Amino acid sequence: MTSLLAVLIDGSIYASWLFLVAAGLTVIYGVMRILNMAHGSFYAIGAYSAASLVGWYFNNGVGPAWISYLLLVGAALVAGLIVGVIVERGLLRLMYGRDEILMVIITYALLLILEDTMKIVWGVSPYFAYQPYSELGRTSLGLLKVSNYDLALVGVSALLGLGLWAWLERTNQGKVLRAMIHDREISVAMGVNVRLMFTITFVLGTTLGALAGALTAPAISVVPGIGIEVIVLAFAVVVIGGLGSIGGAAVGALLVGLSRAAAVHYAPEFELFVIYGVMSLVLAFRPEGLFGRTLARKI
Repeated sequence: MTSLLAVLIDGSIYASWLFLVAAGLTVIYGVMRILNMAHGSFYAIGAYSAASLVGWYFNNGVGPAWISYLLLVGAALVAGLIVGVIVERGLLRLMYGRDEILMVIITYALLLILEDTMKIVWGVSPYFAYQPYSELGRTSLGLLKVSNYDLALVGVSALLGLGLWAWLERTNQGKVLRAMIHDREISVAMGVNVRLMFTITFVLGTTLGALAGALTAPAISVVPGIGIEVIVLAFAVVVIGGLGSIGGAAVGALLVGLSRAAAVHYAPEFELFVIYGVMSLVLAFRPEGLFGRTLARKI
């Protein structure tokens, strides 16, 4: 029973992290039909920004520890907003309407540019922001001790998922976005400012990626290359759930998280294989993903 409980806890924590990373990628593809290869770089920028700010805060003894959590979120919001606006208005806006494969190549090139830019700005030495992680302590669940920060991450992920669902389903702006997803041409004919909605969507996706990085920074060593590792896992999650589906991203993250946790505890040699094994199994029966929609091709 202890082993099973450990699998459920570890799987839920890992799934919550995966969902935070994949949510922004899903939002951008769902509305803009851009498979954003640079999303991992936005994650890394959020992690570096948060680690730098929190590290400065504690090294200088500026104030109480609880403010560091506000700094994590604030750093992500500022970084995501600035980078999102610059990339969307300075690059992607010039490419709208192009083939999806070309957009993949463009965002991949952007990934390489941002990776080198981060090395220039932050260097190649690791950054640490462990204080927010250790400040919350640990909770005993049976024979297991679990970090309260990790448990809080599960709650944040659930609230974020519910917030995105409510925004898309219950607000006028969300309904406009869903209309654009179903038929962009009709939305334009009805007077929707598609360019403005694209900017809002991309900045939202970028900010979600940066937020995932910022919230992960206290639990990891922030080093060059973390964005590339993350984007591969994020793609696996959104492909399993169905490209463009928030609910699919949540289910995909849960499947991958629990499968990986089970492999770690019972068959460690299959830890990496099991993620892509789940993806292959889903795509064999549902090529569009669990919650993906088959779109009619317009001629």
